[in-house]
Amino acid sequence: MITNKKISLESSPIFLDCTLRDGGYYNSWNFSQDLAQEYIEAMHAASVDVVELGLRSLKTSGFQGPYAYTTDEFLEGLSIPPELVIGIMVNGSELASPASQEAALNALFPLPASEAKFQLVRIACHAHEFRDVLPVASWLKERGFMVGFNLMQVANKSESEIVDLSKAATCYPIDVLYFADSMGGMSPEDAVRIIGWIRQGWSGSIGIHTHDNLGLALQNSLRALDEGVTWVDSTVTGMGRGPGNAKTEELVIEIQERRGNSVDMVPLMQLIRKHFKPMQNLYGWGTNSYYFLAGKYNIHPTYIQEMLNDSRYNEEDILSVIEHLRVEGGHSFDSNILETARHFYRGKPKGSWNPESMMKAKEVLILGSGPGVECHKSAIESYIVRKKPIVLALNTQCSISADLIDVRVACHPVRLLSDCKVHTQLPQPLITPISMLPEEIKKLLSNKNTLDFGLKIESGIFEFGHHFCTIPTSLVIAYAFAISTSGGATRLLMAGFDGYGADDPRSLEMQSLLSFYQSNSKALPLLAVTPNKYSIPTHSIYAL
Repeated sequence: MITNKKISLESSPIFLDCTLRDGGYYNSWNFSQDLAQEYIEAMHAASVDVVELGLRSLKTSGFQGPYAYTTDEFLEGLSIPPELVIGIMVNGSELASPASQEAALNALFPLPASEAKFQLVRIACHAHEFRDVLPVASWLKERGFMVGFNLMQVANKSESEIVDLSKAATCYPIDVLYFADSMGGMSPEDAVRIIGWIRQGWSGSIGIHTHDNLGLALQNSLRALDEGVTWVDSTVTGMGRGPGNAKTEELVIEIQERRGNSVDMVPLMQLIRKHFKPMQNLYGWGTNSYYFLAGKYNIHPTYIQEMLNDSRYNEEDILSVIEHLRVEGGHSFDSNILETARHFYRGKPKGSWNPESMMKAKEVLILGSGPGVECHKSAIESYIVRKKPIVLALNTQCSISADLIDVRVACHPVRLLSDCKVHTQLPQPLITPISMLPEEIKKLLSNKNTLDFGLKIESGIFEFGHHFCTIPTSLVIAYAFAISTSGGATRLLMAGFDGYGADDPRSLEMQSLLSFYQSNSKALPLLAVTPNKYSIPTHSIYAL
C-alpha cells in the first residue's frame, strides 16, 4: 500500500516518467535548466504521477551534468508543482558493500524525506547485488521515503531465481518491486511469465521498465498492466540507454484511456518539438536493426550505443561485435570486451603461407579504397606496367585493371562474409587468416584460392613471423603492412589513402597506426603516391 498522500491510488496505474535519468546516458545528464523546467510542467499537464529526475551518485570521475547527482541544493532551484512526486535513482552497486553501506547512505541522503524535494528512491540492482542492498529499504523508510527496487536483466533468469529474489524482498518495506527488460529482448508473453514468477514470492505492487530493441516496449508495458502491474515507466520520445524506452507521448494516451480522463498534451508535444526531436537527431536513440539483434541475443544495449556513437565502427565492425557477443555473452557492458570483440579471430595465430615466396626483395604497392586510386588510375597503371611492383588490393578495391593486381588482402570476418560472393568472382588469390575464421566463412571461400597468413590482435604490438603476424588493430592496412614486412619487401607504396575529416576519429586511428608501424625497427619505408592527409613521406605517382 502506498501511504504517501501525493500519489492517489485512484490514478492507478501509477505513471512514472524517467526521461532525465535514463536519457542522461546519451548526454551525460547535462540537460539545461530551461529544458528541465519545461519538462516538469509538461509532465504535470500530462497527468504523470512521478518524475524520476535523475541519479544520485558518489562517483565523481569525469564530467557529468547535474542530473547524474540530483543534489538537494540543485533541486531547490527547480519549481515543482506540489501534486507531482519527484523520484531519484541510485545504482545498487554503490550500496552493495555491507561494510560501507551506511556511510554511503548518509552521504547520499543527508536530508530526511520531510526536508527533501523528492519522495521516492528507486534502487537499480542486478540479481547478484539484490540481497546485499535490500537492507537499504529499511534505512530509507525510517527517513520517510517511498522505496522502489528495480531488478535488472531478469529476462535471462530462471523461475527459481526470480521467485527466490521476490521472496527475499517481502522481508523489507518496499513500496514497489520493478522488473526491467534491460536487454530489450522481452516479448509480451515473457512479461506475463515473469510477472507470474514474481507473484509467487511477492504480493506487493509490481512495476515494469521496458526497452525498445524489438519495438515492443509499449506493447510489453500495456500487457503488463493487463496482468496487474500497477507502476509503469516511460521517457519522452523514448530517450534512454540504447534504443530507449516506451514513449511517454504514446503511453500517456493509453493511460488516460484506462483512467477515463483527459489530459493536456500540448506542453508535452511542444517540449518534443523544441527540445527532444533535435536531441534525437543529434544522438540517434531509437530502435534499429543493431538494437534488434542485441535484444534478440540478450546483449547489453550500451555496446550498440557506444559503437553507433563512434565513427571508427563501420557496419562490419558492429555486426562482428554482435556476433562475438552472441557467442561469448554480453549481458554486462565492458569497454574492454567491446574493443577485443571487434577483432573476432579465434585461437592461437597460425598460418601455412609464407609471403617471402611472393615479396622477397620486391617493392609492394598497396591499393586502398580512397578516391585517389580512381582519380589517378592511368598513372598508377602506367607505374605498375613499368616497374612491376607486387600489387596488393585491400578487400574488393577494383579501380585498377584486374590483370594488374597480384593479390587481395582481407582480414575482417564480417567484411569477408559480406564480400564472399565478390571474392569468389575476383581472379586474384586472397591473403586472409582463413584457418582462424568462422566455419561459415571458410565454407563460402572453399573454392577460392586463399593464402593462409595467420593473425593475432594485441594492443601495442607489431610482430612479423613467417606464417603469421601480431598487429595492434584489425584494420586491413595493418595486416597488409605485416604481410609485406614478413615477406621481406623493400618498400611500401600507398595509393588511395586519402584520409578522413580532421575531426573524424578514424583519422587519428590511422595516423596512430602509421606512426606506430614506422617506429618499429623492422618497418619498411612508406611512401604515399596519391594525395593523403597523413604524416608520412609523400611523392607524386607522376614523378616516380
